[in-house]
Amino acid sequence: MEDFPFDVVAFDLDGTLADTAPDLAASLNHALERLGRPMVPPDSVRHLVGHGARALLRKGLAASGDAPEALVDEGFPLFLDYYAANICTGTAPYPGLEDSLDALRRRGAALAICTNKPERLTHLLLDALGWSGRFDAVVGADTLAVRKPDPAPLREAVDRAGGGRAVFVGDSIVDADSARAARLKFVAVSFGFSDRPVGQLGADAIIDHYSELAGVLERL
Repeated sequence: MEDFPFDVVAFDLDGTLADTAPDLAASLNHALERLGRPMVPPDSVRHLVGHGARALLRKGLAASGDAPEALVDEGFPLFLDYYAANICTGTAPYPGLEDSLDALRRRGAALAICTNKPERLTHLLLDALGWSGRFDAVVGADTLAVRKPDPAPLREAVDRAGGGRAVFVGDSIVDADSARAARLKFVAVSFGFSDRPVGQLGADAIIDHYSELAGVLERL
């Protein structure tokens, strides 16, 4: 085991570990169609993700008019059921990710996930990707009473992974705010679902490919 500056490396999931946009877009458009609303361009979904499924549905509805909570309530199970049944149809890990996770393991780091995806769906996706057992801790949107950008889920993920010096890797302002609130270093990926230029997230470092991650962490 090499000397490494972090005991725990925590990751966001959607837009950070895997490109889940194709399946999220298909699920959103399924719900919108069932609700009698126009579907949204699949690529636009990449900039709507981050605050959870209800927020994604609300934004999808708002694209064509109002988004009353009663309609969000009606569409939410439509979205969830379709997504659960098609959770890994178009989803794929980002290039170099699995090699990077293996490299972090060799350096002695524990691995955690802190996501605003519900726990059940998170584990379904991890199973579908063949990642069961790859992470020491998984904290989802409903693990605690609060979700990101509240720092509690991120702190919980770090604690469950063993605690110690930690860093968070993510793709959005939600992740950046969560890391800052938890007083952790933040590494942003340039290829995720951010609704603004990645340079505006205030990250301590930015990576363009997972092959860069271990080296960047060693320099933080």
